[in-house]
Amino acid sequence: MGDREFGQDPGRMAAIAEAVRDVRELGTEVAIVVGGGNIWRGMEEVARQGMDRASADYSGMLGTVLNALAVQDALERLGVFTRVQSALEIQEVAEPYIRRRAIRHLEKGRVVIFAGGTGNPFFTTDTAAALRACEVGAETILMGKNGVEGVLDADPRLDADAKLLTEISHSEAIKRGLRVMDTTALTLCMENDMPIRVFNVNDERNIVRVSRGERIGTLVRTAATAARSAHREPAR
Repeated sequence: MGDREFGQDPGRMAAIAEAVRDVRELGTEVAIVVGGGNIWRGMEEVARQGMDRASADYSGMLGTVLNALAVQDALERLGVFTRVQSALEIQEVAEPYIRRRAIRHLEKGRVVIFAGGTGNPFFTTDTAAALRACEVGAETILMGKNGVEGVLDADPRLDADAKLLTEISHSEAIKRGLRVMDTTALTLCMENDMPIRVFNVNDERNIVRVSRGERIGTLVRTAATAARSAHREPAR
């Protein structure tokens, strides 16, 4: 969206695409889940007037398909091979989501863009990201936030002293009501021991930094995994 109130900013997408290309050149397999908020913002007035929740959610899912095609175009302009897979059947513009096919694309070095959320209303793109990550056997979820450095211990809009947490467990985030992901997505990640690295994507180069293992933002992982890691790591 860039500096716009809604819609797509080609320059912003190009910058993010360059970062994704650089991550792919590190030898990392990359799958992307896109949201649709930038398009949905143009429909918020309609939603506030009582649009049916399921209809609103399907509209949002279609917005993610539009974004996925735009991201695909930005990547392919840089010579990055991509495939868009949609949970909603739109075969003229995207493949249907098939888990084994997605994994095969990743193995061949293609960037896979997952669109259409989960294909079901009442579920967010957070849940879609958690679900797809678990399905394709991802090592981690990299969650780019807009203008937020990571997970804070309070809502910065209400507490000026809110501080960045460098690490937290899924269960603690749920218990404290911290806005990492929605509860369904966080629970799915916790049950499948899926770590999440939350970082500020306003600096798109952070995508490359976290992929290289730099410790920026917040790491969300299960308490058991954190304990095992602490046991292995030498004292500093």
